[in-house]
Amino acid sequence: MNSEELLAQERRLQFTRFGNDVAIELGLHLLDAAREQGLPIAISVQRNGHRLFHASLPGTAPDNDTWLERKARVVERFGHSSFYVGTTFREKESSFEAESHLAPDLYAAHGGVFPVILRGTGPVGTVGVSGLPQAEDHTFVVTQLESFLDSHDTQ
Repeated sequence: MNSEELLAQERRLQFTRFGNDVAIELGLHLLDAAREQGLPIAISVQRNGHRLFHASLPGTAPDNDTWLERKARVVERFGHSSFYVGTTFREKESSFEAESHLAPDLYAAHGGVFPVILRGTGPVGTVGVSGLPQAEDHTFVVTQLESFLDSHDTQ
């Protein structure tokens, strides 16, 4: 997947409202899908740095929480999905770690955390998972965001 495709996802997957109740519903939506698929992932939904939902399924470890935090920091700093940020560096035949000058123990431009974008406002939070290879983490989040937005009055 290239950076243009990843940007198109961000333009498409936007909310018209995003409060605590929506965040919890979104988290539960991801949790149900992960359980149905038997995925060993940790899930986090945040608004403006406030964690509103968190769950860790069997097969996860504390490291998954650390990865979620590192990927969320990238989204908060750059305003784009963690996978997009890493992909843009790879497309320039560079690396996020070398070029960003950000502490790698605090920031990770690996797939799995997506910005919660409020239409007409911009990024207001993050939704993410950790536990699968980065492209699979990203795809799971995007697929579940599409499903959630299609079935709720938040788009």
